[in-house]
Amino acid sequence: MTSPKTAGAETAAPRWATAALVLGDGAVFWGKGVGAARQAVGEVCFNTSMTGYQEIITDPSYAGQIITFTFPHVGNVGTNLEDIESINPAARGVVLRGDITEPANWRNAKPLDDWLKGHNLPGICGVDTREITRRVRDGGAPNGVVIHAPDGKFDIPALTKTARDWPGLDGMDLAIEVTTKQSYQWNETTWALGKGYGKLDKPRYHVVAVDYGAKRNILRCLANAGCKVTVVPATATAEDILRHKPDGVFLSNGPGDPAATVGYTVPAIQGVLDSKVPIFGICLGHQLLALTLGGKTQKMKLGHRGANQPVKDLTTGKVEITSQNHGFCVIEDSLPATVEVTHTSLFDGSNEGIRCTDKPAFSVQYHPEASPGPTDSHYLFDRFVEMIDRSKGK
Repeated sequence: MTSPKTAGAETAAPRWATAALVLGDGAVFWGKGVGAARQAVGEVCFNTSMTGYQEIITDPSYAGQIITFTFPHVGNVGTNLEDIESINPAARGVVLRGDITEPANWRNAKPLDDWLKGHNLPGICGVDTREITRRVRDGGAPNGVVIHAPDGKFDIPALTKTARDWPGLDGMDLAIEVTTKQSYQWNETTWALGKGYGKLDKPRYHVVAVDYGAKRNILRCLANAGCKVTVVPATATAEDILRHKPDGVFLSNGPGDPAATVGYTVPAIQGVLDSKVPIFGICLGHQLLALTLGGKTQKMKLGHRGANQPVKDLTTGKVEITSQNHGFCVIEDSLPATVEVTHTSLFDGSNEGIRCTDKPAFSVQYHPEASPGPTDSHYLFDRFVEMIDRSKGK
């Protein structure tokens, strides 16, 4: 492991290096390559979770991003066919502190390095992830290129230019890239030790989930709460959604700039609001609900990514430890008087939840379904079902 070189300094690769992380400001981190032998450009972020790297890498909300893991032992439990949040990972690549070790877990089906290769994801290990995290913390998330080159050949000036010229996530619509192409039904419930995933046989309600990059465990939690789920594409109109005659509508998580999607998302959400069908939104869905209600969003300097983020529920006074992954947030001062702030971050005071006082709609910025992370916030799915109950006079 070496200290990063900066633009103008000697950037010849050490003889042992088979990978590099090159930032747009010219900084270069040398390491050993893992995963696919290729390069990828994206926004470099960090995640503070100590578990669940497979769920993190397959979370569609990481589209366009290179994930730096602050926990040093990533890959130590291998991978399996169950701990995935999407079939095709949308993340651009990974940055790891330690070498990927031999898997030591009874659920392992394939080593992480082989799994990364199978999904064409490049990565680098053996770098000072603390230094990278400090750079992101102090200067914001930079553009970068992660390259795995087994021959040890690197064109650093060209890689630096690629990173510098990448447009970044601000103004980028990525939901359109990760959404489902067609509608489908979902009835799989959450995982249980010794049983795996269950199946919902007798649903109480029917929920339409708008897929902006939905994690599978969100759909499982909806099914666990007694809801049969119909998943529709991000571009579904209000008419497309309402023709399914839903008892409730769910707005999913997803990647990119929420404001870049308003041409097709806001009219659809407004149509559902006008119909008085209950709405529950998570992450990008939270931001899109706020935009529909007249609020505004902005890109955060750091974003929140990890399974250890404290949030206060202002309606109960309780503090939840939550799983989060977002780089944009709702600007509270922009919200109309008919919107109540329900949750706030205890890290930086940013908005974490809202509800309408005149319509059956609420949303949260964080991920109550976890995967990975604590289950402190699973109650929100029950709160959604209770809202549907009230809408039906029960």
